[in-house]
Amino acid sequence: MKKTGADLLVDTLINQGVTHVFGIPGAKIDKVFDVLNERGPEMIVTRHEQNATLMAQGIGRLTGKPGVVIATSGPGVTNLATGLVTANSESDPVVAIGGNVRRQDALKRTHQSLDNKGLMSYVTKYSVEVESAASMSEATNNAFREAVAGRKGATFISIPQDVTTEEVELEAKNVKEAPIYGPAPSFEVDALVEKLKNAKLPVLLLGMRASSEENTAALRQLLSKNEIPVVETFQASGIISRELEHTFFGRIGLFRNQPGDELLRKSDLVITIGYDPIEYDPFIWNKENDKNIIHIDEVQSDIDNHYVPVTELIGNTALTIQRISEKLDAGDIQIGETEQQFLNQLAQILQDKMTLPEDYKDSALVNPKHIIKAVRDMIGDDVTVTVDVGSLYIYMARYFRSYAPRHLLFSNGMQTLGVALPWAIAASIVRPGKKIISMAGDGGFLFSGQDLETAVRLKAPIVQLIWNDGHYDMVKFQQEDKYGRNAAVELGEVDFAKYAESMGAKGYKVTHASELESILERAMQEEGPVVIDIPVDYSNNAKLMAELLPNETN
Repeated sequence: MKKTGADLLVDTLINQGVTHVFGIPGAKIDKVFDVLNERGPEMIVTRHEQNATLMAQGIGRLTGKPGVVIATSGPGVTNLATGLVTANSESDPVVAIGGNVRRQDALKRTHQSLDNKGLMSYVTKYSVEVESAASMSEATNNAFREAVAGRKGATFISIPQDVTTEEVELEAKNVKEAPIYGPAPSFEVDALVEKLKNAKLPVLLLGMRASSEENTAALRQLLSKNEIPVVETFQASGIISRELEHTFFGRIGLFRNQPGDELLRKSDLVITIGYDPIEYDPFIWNKENDKNIIHIDEVQSDIDNHYVPVTELIGNTALTIQRISEKLDAGDIQIGETEQQFLNQLAQILQDKMTLPEDYKDSALVNPKHIIKAVRDMIGDDVTVTVDVGSLYIYMARYFRSYAPRHLLFSNGMQTLGVALPWAIAASIVRPGKKIISMAGDGGFLFSGQDLETAVRLKAPIVQLIWNDGHYDMVKFQQEDKYGRNAAVELGEVDFAKYAESMGAKGYKVTHASELESILERAMQEEGPVVIDIPVDYSNNAKLMAELLPNETN
């Protein structure tokens, strides 16, 4: 039986277990949309290809399996780039599909002609153009396999228009899932166990790739037997459960001025698990270059002048951690008495940093920590919280506690503005029936705010908080620290409640800090998307950089 290239593509997506595809149609790819409309997967049409890509990235991060985005030729493909480089840098699997001109027009200066494969090779780990319908299923399956192999990331398939309609007598291939690798070599595990037993202050530095369901379960088992101090990168949020919270010494990233930074500085053995240098540059957290580092991951480390592990345990991370745990009895790891006193001091500093001033409800503007407290007090641990980039991102990373992996989402590789709402839409699909909290600044929200209409169409139960101060504030306060003034950061006023209502969502505006909890409660009871405009007080933001820890000079 003859099938078109579009048939083979869609059949391969079905064989791969894809349930949703995000994107925007166009003439060069419309045959694929026609087949999708006939038999699925479900097509979610968005308002911008970048947002569609970020939604696919959200699927990839939450499930560990590639999210899929599709766009037409020319600007449709180029609009994928920011989402793909974000996913690729942050180890989130995505398969992107882009249309192109007919093969015979590839070398012509014609409408929307573009070297898709070449362009996307810079922002993905695998980029190909399918030159025959006969190779459609091969290329697509390889894109899925590459997206989840080793350091997960983005892949891209370019499809000329005439390949989508070309007929061949082939069936789509049904490929088994990627193989599961074994743990690191046993002699490396044995050596690490001895190092742990002899260390006075070992620390686990958990990174983005430690936060999978399997890795989280293995880490929690290890920590339940031996209470090793832990610090998280932003993307490792939620690995530490409530029951193990006493082992948690905060998150680190961006500026070296947190309790977790001081813990790393004092540690005599730093074990990184699933850590990627794009999350937090080693030259910042290891500027002294004196750390005794062990690297555990599924991919070998990127050697840096400030990151040279003494050994690397490469293999299936969860199985490696399980082997370590099996070789340790409860209480085998003992923290020194002086070191324990130091940990107690850090724990107190961490707790003190959460404290709000007594008059925090007396102002028209809302203290950032008040927003964090109000939301944290109101939601369960199973609620997904997506966070955009900006000053709010720093507050949320430092002060918002999360107790379930991949339920507090940050862009910490590219720090891409506009991620929160698309990721929230993805979370509403992966975790149906669960409320989603999305947080963005007034600047970042309008990078992707047009897809609030998509959320309305999907009846997604998203509560979108907008931390509104009228500036690109993350840039502003750093400019003021460096130059004593700011430039090009002021924004015009937007009525976000009316903006929401114009798209069919509910809109609320907080006018005084004392109203926050009641408005949040009302919003949580609504069906479908809700937007809450919150006037935020960023007057203390200089402290985000200035609060250096003891013995820190820059």
